[in-house]
Amino acid sequence: MSKMKKIVFLSGTRADFGKLKSLIKITQESVKFDVQIFATGMHLDEKYGLTVNEIYKSGFKNISTFQNHVGTAFMDRTLAKTIQGFSEYIAVKKPDLIVVHGDRVEALAGAIVGSLNNILVAHIEGGEISGTIDELIRHSVSKLSHLHLVSNEEAKKRLIQMGELEGSVYVIGSPDLDLMNPSSLPSLQKVKEYYEIEFKDYAIAMYHPVTTQYHNIEKHVEVFVNSLLESGKNYILIYPNNDLGTEEILKSYEVLKGNSKFKIFPSLRFEYFLRLLSEAEFIIGNSSAGIREAPFYNVKTIDIGSRQNNRSKAKSILNVSHSKEEILKSIINITNQNQKEIDISEFGEGNSNKLFLHLLISEEIWKVNYQKQFQDL
Repeated sequence: MSKMKKIVFLSGTRADFGKLKSLIKITQESVKFDVQIFATGMHLDEKYGLTVNEIYKSGFKNISTFQNHVGTAFMDRTLAKTIQGFSEYIAVKKPDLIVVHGDRVEALAGAIVGSLNNILVAHIEGGEISGTIDELIRHSVSKLSHLHLVSNEEAKKRLIQMGELEGSVYVIGSPDLDLMNPSSLPSLQKVKEYYEIEFKDYAIAMYHPVTTQYHNIEKHVEVFVNSLLESGKNYILIYPNNDLGTEEILKSYEVLKGNSKFKIFPSLRFEYFLRLLSEAEFIIGNSSAGIREAPFYNVKTIDIGSRQNNRSKAKSILNVSHSKEEILKSIINITNQNQKEIDISEFGEGNSNKLFLHLLISEEIWKVNYQKQFQDL
């Protein structure tokens, strides 16, 4: 590389920050790159724990913030506002590369701004499928991105099927695995003391809205909450993301407040969450943490509904419908099962950051053509 390249990482949620964290760290530590962070979305919402503070606590530099939310019912307006704010930001920063992750409207805004301004866009974890509007957003981000850093060969095949150039797709694994080695996580005792958790045994519960099934949200979350209550287990319950339907979910959680079987948190520090997950009896709900992170730790997952459809073939994941009887039966059965060794190689080897840095240092990605052409199979 002839000159120092400027890279902007865009993060809108606690989840995508967990995915980007190791990539930000390894590039900020390199003298070859000027690394900036654009924090927006849920990070700046006090209701969800003001998680931008976690970005500051991680020791990162060059953090800019932008308040983009106009209410959970208006994802399109949030998208529009983010496009405007990020466009004004990159006009000043003039980055060489924009890095976005996943399937949120913030990622879509970043890809739109980059592609319309002839700035290279790298998309982390494209080519995956799920059961919600998120999938449409994810594929849209892919079509607006120039570089694709995917978790596995299956995702690579999908992007090629979508007309993407094979030479622009790189398999680097799932970057959060870089942070997941149990030996590098805080101790369970430290985490329990930090969050004042007194449970000896517990499960993790996370339930997100499915925007395309908004008409069923109240009924579905009522089944979820009643199932948790009737199971008699201890739960660490974490707030949903802030999509359409989140207000209905939070309202249903009111009945759990003051119940000694539940510890409820707007958000948890990523490494602290990983430690709690690694020691949990199981995880229940519809979070991608049950699909990606839980199998890594041999923790069983009760996945409810369609939100994570077809995202993993791990045998530790049990998918159930929104039926209280089915959920309660699953909880009984899953806690009686012996743990088996689980193959999580479909998500990489925990070295995504090194593969990412190697790509950035190489000359080839900086020669990618900004003018994309559809590739026929």
